[in-house]
Amino acid sequence: MAEGAENLGDTGRFSPWRLSVAPMMEWTDRHYRALARLHSRQTRLYTEMVTSAAILHGDRERLLGFDASEHKLAVQLGGSDPQELARAAKICAEFAYDEINLNVGCPSDRVQNGAFGACLMRAPELVARCVAAMKDASGLPVTVKCRIGVDDQEPRAALFAMARALVAAGADALIVHARKAWLKGLSPKENREIPPLDYSLVHELKQAMPEVPIAINGGIATLDAAAAQLEKLDGVMIGRAAYHDLSMLLEADPLLFGVPAPFASSRAAVEAFLPYIERKLGEGARLADITRHMLGLFAGRPGARAFRRHLATHAVRRGADARVVEDALGLVDHSRSARSAERLSA
Repeated sequence: MAEGAENLGDTGRFSPWRLSVAPMMEWTDRHYRALARLHSRQTRLYTEMVTSAAILHGDRERLLGFDASEHKLAVQLGGSDPQELARAAKICAEFAYDEINLNVGCPSDRVQNGAFGACLMRAPELVARCVAAMKDASGLPVTVKCRIGVDDQEPRAALFAMARALVAAGADALIVHARKAWLKGLSPKENREIPPLDYSLVHELKQAMPEVPIAINGGIATLDAAAAQLEKLDGVMIGRAAYHDLSMLLEADPLLFGVPAPFASSRAAVEAFLPYIERKLGEGARLADITRHMLGLFAGRPGARAFRRHLATHAVRRGADARVVEDALGLVDHSRSARSAERLSA
C-alpha cells in the first residue's frame, strides 16, 4: 500500500483523479511536489515528463527519484515505442510510483521530432498498444493525457477514437486537455491559450462512457471552477494556477475531499518544509533550486515582495541554508494566514 493510503478515510469514495496538478516541464520537479504535498494530502501529483529513452539510458535516480512524502504520485512518460515504454514502465514500478501516465498532448518541437506527444492523437491504435504494454510490464494503473485533436482533425471523431482504443487496451483513466493542438504555427505557450476550450465535448465523452474515469484539464484556475466540473466528470487537473498560487491547494482537501488541510496556512506548510530543505541541502541540492518554487507564495500580502526579493538575493549564495527561508518568512505579514486558518478549520 502506498504511503498515506491508510489515512484516506472517507475520501476513498472519490476517484483517484478527483484533483491533480498537471505535469509541467521544469516546474513540477521533486521540490515543488514535496511542498505541494504539505498543502494538500489528497491532490494527485505528477512528475515532469520523462522520455522512455532517457529512463533506459540516463541517470535514473536523477530522473525518477522522489521523496516518499509525495505519494500519491504519478510519473508521466513520453515515447511511442511499446517495447521501450514497457521497459521504462517496469523501471518506474520499481521506483514505487502509483501511476504511469502517457503524454499524448504536448505539441513542442522536441516531442514532434521524437514522434510522440500530441502527434500520437493521429495514431490511437499505437497508443493503445503502448498502454497495454506498459500495463503488462508494470502492474500499475496506466492513464493517458491527451488533447481533443490536432491540426485539422475533427475533435469529436479524434477524441472518441482515442478513447475507444484506450478503453479496449485497459487504460485506467483518460485526462483530456480540452483544446486542440496545432503542431505547426503555434508555440507550446500559444497552444495552451489560443485554441478554444471545448469542455462540452469532454462532458459528452463522459456521458458516452460512464464507466470510464475521465478528468478534464485546460483553463481551470480555481477550486470553485474545479468543483463545477466535478458535477459532470471524475476529475480535474489544474496546471499553472496551482504552481503560481500554490496556497490554493490548502483549500483543496476541505472543499473537494471533505477532510482537513494538512496545515492551517502556507506559512505553517513552509515551516514544515524546512527539515526537507536541510535534508536536500545535505544531499548536495542548491537552495535556489528549491526556493524558486516558493516565489508565488503570499502574493498580495504585505511583505510578499520583500519575501521574494530575499529569496532571490540570498538563496543563490554559497552556503545558503534553510535560515534564508526562515528570514524571508519573517518579512511577510501573516495576519491573513490566521484568518485563513479560522476558515479552514470552520
